[in-house]
Amino acid sequence: MQVPAARIVFSADDRAEIAGAVSEILASGALTLGRHTKEFEAAFAAAHDAPYAVAVSSGTAALEIILRTLDVAGGDVIVPTNTFAATGYAVLRAGATPVFADVEPDTFALSRATVEAALTPNTRAVVGVHIGGLIAPDIGELTAMLDERGIVFVEDAAHAHGSKHEGRYAGSFGAAGAFSFYPTKVITSGEGGMIVTSDERIRDEALIYRDQGKAGFLGNVHIKQGYAWRMSEPHAVTGTVHLRHLPEFLAVRRRVAARYDAALAGSEGFDVVGAGSVSNYYKYLLMPQPGIDRARLKKELKERHGVSLSGEVYEAPLHQQPVFESYARGGLPVAEDLCARHVCLPVHSDMTDEEADHVIAALAATYQTLALDR
Repeated sequence: MQVPAARIVFSADDRAEIAGAVSEILASGALTLGRHTKEFEAAFAAAHDAPYAVAVSSGTAALEIILRTLDVAGGDVIVPTNTFAATGYAVLRAGATPVFADVEPDTFALSRATVEAALTPNTRAVVGVHIGGLIAPDIGELTAMLDERGIVFVEDAAHAHGSKHEGRYAGSFGAAGAFSFYPTKVITSGEGGMIVTSDERIRDEALIYRDQGKAGFLGNVHIKQGYAWRMSEPHAVTGTVHLRHLPEFLAVRRRVAARYDAALAGSEGFDVVGAGSVSNYYKYLLMPQPGIDRARLKKELKERHGVSLSGEVYEAPLHQQPVFESYARGGLPVAEDLCARHVCLPVHSDMTDEEADHVIAALAATYQTLALDR
């Protein structure tokens, strides 16, 4: 059996509906910022209990726009070092300096302690990243501390479509949340991103920033230094159709994760990250024992068992990436260890029990092989 790292799920009916809508869009000539964008925004906001949602061209754009609305330029913004480069880029392009922080080993996320260790006199915002779709259970402690200090919390929720903690959705714990619709995400529009917020001012400014900073769609009066961050109508209709399946996609992913949890409970070779937490399981994070060669583990699984592991989150922390080396301020040992060792088991929105069981059996067999060689 072959189990790929990722599988993008669009049914025949979905494809036909999207194709028909795109034909209508092309015939109308209204290719951007039309009714499909508004429908996608309304549906995404409703799915996440958010008062406002603004569709943009990417998750990176969503995060940069949020930071621009918060006027972080000239200040410091704390980000976890184990995140995608786009998180750091958004900070830089919003005119701020990224300050890389360590994370907790059981959540891959910032905590009150790791943020306090990274605070500077010029800290204006903190970007929390819901790695793999997991919302850290102690997020309330972090946001309470930031509120006390007057520092804004922003969510990089690129992985976290539909993720919840204590009845609250990702995107509702800070001033705003940025989601991505890159093809591998739980919900995709092909390309695109979404800002969710309860702050009307952030919503209003985001609408301006995404369309070249214009005061209105049909005019040419520019009041902010915006960019071409619009979402096209074909992307919007694709996202709207895919979003309808979010509840069933989450149910499948959580069923697969529960199967993995049960099989790996008490495992001598692996520790499950965030076991028992509520996640959308964009990624299923696993920490092999120290000494297990990750590259060999992945090679053995693929070549001997047909199981391809999905990409890490992430294999190298930002403070060790060449593009950010001038912002590094020393080692961040927990994140360095997590990035070097963790793996992500495949989870698909249409994954079968048979596929999950094959992954479990393959992992057990591969671990035995590697353990015997140690």
